[in-house]
Amino acid sequence: FKMRGKQVALVGGLSMGLGFGLGALSSGLRMLGRPRAAPLMTAAAAMGAPQSGLQVQPSAYPSVRRDSTVDTLHGVSVADPYRWLEDPDSPETRQFVEAQNQLTEDQLAKCGTRSDFKNLFTKLYDYPKYGTPFKHGSRYYYYFNTGLQAQYVLYSQADLDSEATVLLDPNTLSTDGTVALKDIEFSNDGSLLAYSLSSGGSDWSTIQVMRVTGGIPTPLPDKLEFVKFSSMSWTHDNKGFFYNRYKANAGADLGTETDTNTDQMLCYHTLGQPQSEDVLILQLPDHPTWMMGAGVSDDGRYIVMYISEGCQPANRIWLVDMQDLTERKPDGSVDWAQYDFKTGRKKLPIVKLVDDFSASFGVIANEGSQFYLKTNLAAPRYRVVTVDVSAPGPAASWKTVIPEHEADVLQSAVALKGDHLVTRYLRDVAGVLQLRSLSTGAVLRDLALPGVGSIAGFSGDRKYSEMFFKFTSFVEPGATYRMDVDTDADPTLFRRTELSVAHDPDDYITKRVFVPSRDGVRVPVFITHKADLVLDGTAPTLLYGYGGFNISLEPGFSASRLAFMRGYNGVFAQACLRGGGEYGVGWRDAGSKANKQNVFDDFQASAEYLISAGYCTPSRLTIQGGSNGGLLVAACANQRPDLYACVLAQVGVMDMLRFHRFTIGHAWTTDYGSANVASEFQYILPYSPLHNIRVPQGGSQQYPAMLLATGDHDDRVVPLHSLKLLAELQHTLASPAASKQRNPLLARIEVRAGHGAGKPTQKVIDEAADLFGFAAECMGAKWQDADTSE
Repeated sequence: FKMRGKQVALVGGLSMGLGFGLGALSSGLRMLGRPRAAPLMTAAAAMGAPQSGLQVQPSAYPSVRRDSTVDTLHGVSVADPYRWLEDPDSPETRQFVEAQNQLTEDQLAKCGTRSDFKNLFTKLYDYPKYGTPFKHGSRYYYYFNTGLQAQYVLYSQADLDSEATVLLDPNTLSTDGTVALKDIEFSNDGSLLAYSLSSGGSDWSTIQVMRVTGGIPTPLPDKLEFVKFSSMSWTHDNKGFFYNRYKANAGADLGTETDTNTDQMLCYHTLGQPQSEDVLILQLPDHPTWMMGAGVSDDGRYIVMYISEGCQPANRIWLVDMQDLTERKPDGSVDWAQYDFKTGRKKLPIVKLVDDFSASFGVIANEGSQFYLKTNLAAPRYRVVTVDVSAPGPAASWKTVIPEHEADVLQSAVALKGDHLVTRYLRDVAGVLQLRSLSTGAVLRDLALPGVGSIAGFSGDRKYSEMFFKFTSFVEPGATYRMDVDTDADPTLFRRTELSVAHDPDDYITKRVFVPSRDGVRVPVFITHKADLVLDGTAPTLLYGYGGFNISLEPGFSASRLAFMRGYNGVFAQACLRGGGEYGVGWRDAGSKANKQNVFDDFQASAEYLISAGYCTPSRLTIQGGSNGGLLVAACANQRPDLYACVLAQVGVMDMLRFHRFTIGHAWTTDYGSANVASEFQYILPYSPLHNIRVPQGGSQQYPAMLLATGDHDDRVVPLHSLKLLAELQHTLASPAASKQRNPLLARIEVRAGHGAGKPTQKVIDEAADLFGFAAECMGAKWQDADTSE
């Protein structure tokens, strides 16, 4: 809920060349229609996918054992013949992975432009990458990558003009570049830094601590393990910090296990003490799947606890006034051991400011007991409220400081020094910045932005009047701007990011269209390509989507997508589907749980638009999505195989009947529902990718080419999802003697890689080259960037 203390990575960018109104929202308000199951395969879909440029004979697929496992769910028998693939460590699973990877590598070797793409992408990716600067104590910090370093390095400087020095370089911590700096938290005075490291792409991390003196780091012996989905926040006495952990999992190779993550703990670590002596501040044994985080207020007085259930945009908010803690040590600091949740003599005096999941609440700032919060209570596009926590009353009675906008979504609000508040809105998926009064909410001035686009990073702090933000686009890596709200009228350019190869953004155009979905709701789609592209239906086209978890897909720079547009004269389209946060909570709800089919309809409508508008034909269209987006494209392959030549499904949720049983999957039931609930099972089963693979009965009688990508250390969406789907695809579509399936059904299963965060640069390059090279071969795309071909 706070953007203090580090660069904030926000997906964002610039839509070039057109100005847009607010038309999508009014039609989007009709989004909560009657829930319906996935449609039966239509006549068009039954014609099957076009033949791609890459073929695999059915006999080439590895032989995979099917067993007789059958579950009965609410009276329905559901076969699960590849249940054994849920064990990642079994010899049979390892053999399956090895055989599938070998088949995939054999087919990738036939992709003639893969090396050309890799060469161009490497050159486009090899440019100096600066993070947004941020300040702690008297020093500035920023992340930086020279171009192809495996991981970003954290730098420090005394002022913005002085020479920067390395504070922490994760590239020195492993030989293969797979140890990543996951998160950092400075103490209030900037003299101490807690930082978490992850290995091999896993969500598990280890917290370590250093002392920072004049930018010089001194490592301390503190080391905290079994940390996952953790907050970190120092008390202002510098004695220690709050963090989250799970119980020890002795002997496990963390990152490859599939055990469910429950019973999260909020702990306090005292600097210099072993982790075994950490105090358990809070645990919720009656609600083992709930999660929590804690932050210390800017004035150091309050502990703010956020309690969440799943991934819904709602949370409880509890407070502890540390001035009320009477158990003290001789030096006056709090004796936290006396308040241990299990062994302490006293109960922590928690004030449950909001104790239900009716809405989301995030603290922006406080002046003593007067708190300012961002909330979606009775405001699906969010508003700012204020309350005196010494006598709060019900949340519905709290005073509105900034009312909900009639169309724009309030994405964040950051308080700076004095009475300054910076608000960031999303207006038809384009960023807007305003400077306001914290106390009254009044707009002091709109902050000039370089165009219609998105804010990709922001830093600001209650102690300072200075702020930084980064602005980016689909074809521009962007620029960082600085503003001192006490002295500057507008933001000024601080640093512009430049590619290391010749590149003119004016050679490309981006437009935004609103595509009518099946129920008439207008869905925003950004389309980017070279300005001189002829719309004759022959352009290789990549359609990307996500549509879930209240996440907004804003325009943002991607060197791999630029390489696709430049190398193949391709078209890139990004669809802003229901389920996301582009238009607030109502847009999210319209694509969640019983309304999930709307997301697939939106995406299929976007594909049909690209075809009807003359960008491509089905034989020249690839769809791509990751995580929830992997579910999206796999479900769309089942429902409309006739629309696509190729499907790239990365780290997708594919078994919708069992996802909640593994690692953190239980948290996704707030978006998907749960097969354990009869009424929810009824709408999940009809779209679950694993359970709806059907041979098209006419035309080509085959699916599009499919490449599933996953990592053996993905403990977010565990790889069993992709493995089971792959086995079922090959069995159902390619194993019958009379099978017509020639489009390849493959998987790329990477070693020491996870869900995506912290992936080293070379792995990013290798994966992109494989995926885009595969898609190009399937679409018959020719290489056209002669200047960078080998």
